[in-house]
Amino acid sequence: MRSLLRFLVKNYGFLLFLFLEVVSLVLVFNYNSFQKSKYLNSSNFVSAGLYSTINSVSQYFDLARVNKHLAEENARLRTHLQIGISSADIDSDTLGYGLIEADTTFRFTPARVINNSVNKQQNYITLNKGRKDGIKPDQGILSPQGIVGVITAVSESYSTGLSLLNPRWSVSAKLKKSGFYGSLSWNGEDYQMLDLLEIPFHVKLDVGDTIVTSGYSSIFPEGLLIGVVDEFTQPEGENYYDIKVRLSTNFKSIRYVEVIENLKKDELENLESSIKDGQDTN
Repeated sequence: MRSLLRFLVKNYGFLLFLFLEVVSLVLVFNYNSFQKSKYLNSSNFVSAGLYSTINSVSQYFDLARVNKHLAEENARLRTHLQIGISSADIDSDTLGYGLIEADTTFRFTPARVINNSVNKQQNYITLNKGRKDGIKPDQGILSPQGIVGVITAVSESYSTGLSLLNPRWSVSAKLKKSGFYGSLSWNGEDYQMLDLLEIPFHVKLDVGDTIVTSGYSSIFPEGLLIGVVDEFTQPEGENYYDIKVRLSTNFKSIRYVEVIENLKKDELENLESSIKDGQDTN
């Protein structure tokens, strides 16, 4: 208390000046319309700028939650599209959170990329979803820009797989325009380019033609985007084009993906296996 009194006595002149200054400003702004309007406009400008800055910071730190929500919603919508239902069948209040029972083949589960390589000879990708989320080996991985790879190993909470940038794995792909299909694989060089093989010379081909999944496997549905034809040549003494495909997925920036489960995969593989073994399928 004594320290406070000593401070007031020592600085009473400056404190009296501040008090009188505040009183005078209040009188000026309250009884002069011009000054009052200028003060209000200035204070509104400053407060608006402050609120805008706070909102921008808040939105930045909220991006992770927003991205997660969008990834989950995108997976649900993809599943609905595979089912083939109309928008009228989706509950507008829940945006289709409750999956409608129907005869569907593929189901999509959102996941976040927690590890990914692009510059190695054999590149892998790791996701934050595992066995408890329904993830299994041989399920496809899809990004918003196109296909990414295939799951190969699963733990309780995580999964890892081969990306397209791995020469150990190839995917069946086709020209969207003509429907001719071949095998797409990486040669270990440019992370943006893959080689499309087995497309014969008589097929009309142009730079920029879209390459999509053929649907001739149990991993990916037909028609998922892979990339576009970047260049092609006709090697002498060969029957097939040498085609370079520029990937639509940027493997250096993928954060959220979807894991594709073929709900009828076991049935299909059992049927094909029985035929190969010469067994009776009845």
